[in-house]
Amino acid sequence: MGHVGLLYVGAVLFVNGLMLLGLIPGKAAAAMNLFVGGMQVVFPTLIILQSGGDPAAVLGASGLYLFGFTYLYVAWNQLTGATGEGLGWFSLFVAACAVVYGTLQFTMFSDPVFGMIWFSWAVLWFLFFLVLARGKEALTRRTGWFTLLLGIFTGAIPAMLLLTGGYVTGPVEGIVAAIIGVVLFGIAWVLGRPVAVSRPQEEAVEV
Repeated sequence: MGHVGLLYVGAVLFVNGLMLLGLIPGKAAAAMNLFVGGMQVVFPTLIILQSGGDPAAVLGASGLYLFGFTYLYVAWNQLTGATGEGLGWFSLFVAACAVVYGTLQFTMFSDPVFGMIWFSWAVLWFLFFLVLARGKEALTRRTGWFTLLLGIFTGAIPAMLLLTGGYVTGPVEGIVAAIIGVVLFGIAWVLGRPVAVSRPQEEAVEV
């Protein structure tokens, strides 16, 4: 169930990246945020109800709410025209939690790959905080590219591997995941450079 949810997390991150890049309007992205946000609230609830009180299952499901509430918050803002400060500060909370969940992947679940995926999400949600809560508009395009790329590499691809039985984790794979995360951040930083606005040259006035 969680693997299916991860696939659509990749989809909504891809769409939200396009929104941040100005390629699709906010209201056009709202529907996907509603669908995936609802899924990321219903799925972990079902997992917890069916867990029989297993602490590991409850812990694993609990992190999904962070994403569900984020996407529902995005949809709310886009549909109502609300400002982004509240979502920005919530994103800081998500970023801090993601660091904890990432650390637990190493210490409790022996899954370095998902540990690094959680750390990359921590960086992304911290960027959301900077853009939305702190008004760092110069980071918007870079955040958009990073969102789009993580949608593919931390959502869609891992989900497909998990669903098809091809997912492998370990120290070496964790190092590879870390390198990929750094490379993706670098690509997003380069592609997201602010676009220079050209000004028409003033015509010289002969005296």
